[in-house]
Amino acid sequence: MIVLTHRLSEAEQVSATLTLTLDTRIKSRVRVTLDDGREAGLMLERGQLLRGGELLGDEYGCEVVRVLAAPEQVSTVRCSDSLLLARASYHLGNRHVPLQIDTGFVRYQHDHVLNEMVRGLGLQVTVEQAPFEPEAGAYQSAPHSHVHSDHPFVRVAQH
Repeated sequence: MIVLTHRLSEAEQVSATLTLTLDTRIKSRVRVTLDDGREAGLMLERGQLLRGGELLGDEYGCEVVRVLAAPEQVSTVRCSDSLLLARASYHLGNRHVPLQIDTGFVRYQHDHVLNEMVRGLGLQVTVEQAPFEPEAGAYQSAPHSHVHSDHPFVRVAQH
């Protein structure tokens, strides 16, 4: 099994890709399956969110893996009224919801209760499949798995 132990700032060649949802990208110790089917484990420094596009390497310098943010079910709120969008972001933030904020939209992991709250503020919500890249630091309040194991890696099914 390949054990990915560190982040790389650059690499001449990428040997594989690894597509992960946010819930897996917030974990520093997890067993995963590379997109080519090979088994791998993440043994990274704790407390850092993996972003789509980041490069990971093994301790021997043999493998370079590019992380891809997997499309997942998200709720996206688009609005040209920046004040209204800011109000929605404020109320979502009060619920400690990780948010992806960009020009003209805010995105969060799908939740029908939050969708109704946002609609109550006068905004439209679109439920879609898209990569989710929340603001830095937001992963600390992201939902997490309650699966525990005696093994150093937790098995994660890839979709």
